[in-house]
Amino acid sequence: MPIRAQDVVPISEARSRLTELAEDVVAGAEKVLTKNGSAFVALVDARKLDYYHALEAEHGRMVMLDDAEKGLKDALAGKVLSEEEFRKSLRRRGGRK
Repeated sequence: MPIRAQDVVPISEARSRLTELAEDVVAGAEKVLTKNGSAFVALVDARKLDYYHALEAEHGRMVMLDDAEKGLKDALAGKVLSEEEFRKSLRRRGGRK
């Protein structure tokens, strides 16, 4: 949903209009509160926030699955390091010995 001009509110103004802004948000709007003319925080419906968090968690799971798939493909293709080579690569990257 695009942000409209009336959805951008200075934080100083938001203090006096918080109930009104919250009602707009529950009705489907999203509000961007500004501080010194720059975007500072946003007001979003709590259900949307839960949804955003679920999407973020799902993205994390997808990244891990992608990494696991790449690792399996490398292993099946024989692209593996010996334990000694692996430890050396960790040391070069600043990992533990």
